[in-house]
Amino acid sequence: MASDLVSCLIDPATGVATLRFERPEVLNALDLATARAFAAAVERVTRDPDVRVIVLSGAGRAFMAGGDVGSFAAAGEDVAAIVHGLLDAVHPAVLALRAAPAPVVALVRGAAAGAGFSFVLGADVVVAEETAAFLVAYDRLGATPDCGGTWFLERRVGRARAFELMLTGRRLTATEARDIGIVTEVVPAGELEARGQALAEAIARGPTHAFGRFKRLLDEAPSRRLAEQLEAERAAFVAGTGTADFREGVAAFLAKRPPSFRGR
Repeated sequence: MASDLVSCLIDPATGVATLRFERPEVLNALDLATARAFAAAVERVTRDPDVRVIVLSGAGRAFMAGGDVGSFAAAGEDVAAIVHGLLDAVHPAVLALRAAPAPVVALVRGAAAGAGFSFVLGADVVVAEETAAFLVAYDRLGATPDCGGTWFLERRVGRARAFELMLTGRRLTATEARDIGIVTEVVPAGELEARGQALAEAIARGPTHAFGRFKRLLDEAPSRRLAEQLEAERAAFVAGTGTADFREGVAAFLAKRPPSFRGR
């Protein structure tokens, strides 16, 4: 399945699903049609039990330069309706990616700004080319971050740094973004796709449902007391013992061989 605006490719051999924004002529700017295409692609991959890693990327020279400002201008007095429609599509997609057991890997070339920055922040692993750039960008429009940007950014870098980036619109290099916890790995130009594919396939060989429990425990920890988190860890561990991957992991450990997980 593919869309002219967001392509969706699932590799049945590896379980890696790749979603790519396909508007390179406008740096993959997010308009209403693209938001709806993204939501449809996310729904497809998050409903597929054989998908074990989800990769997000952008065609051309940018990951995503943010919202399509031209569509806001064209809407005139109806711009609020455009924003509601766009976010009605994006919000379920953001929530589905966060709830999915499959880890989300973002591959960033060029700019990740505005909504694009928010999508990157929502990923579990971020690989960026050394020339990539990251910025909140909403201050330039007199608008506020959306697509989960405020939720994810505060958790990655802390309130003080998050607010400073929102206030100043400061552009972060790939190295700066790595140093403050936004980017996982920086790679030389020309190596992004190869490194991203290798990493995605390595993650896909892991125990997918255990990875999903990792995500939930980390996301929910800030709102819990320690005693509550201990019990959540207990419940997650016990749930994992009922999986085929847990049985395989134990058997492999005792046999002193690498495990062969199936995401089940």
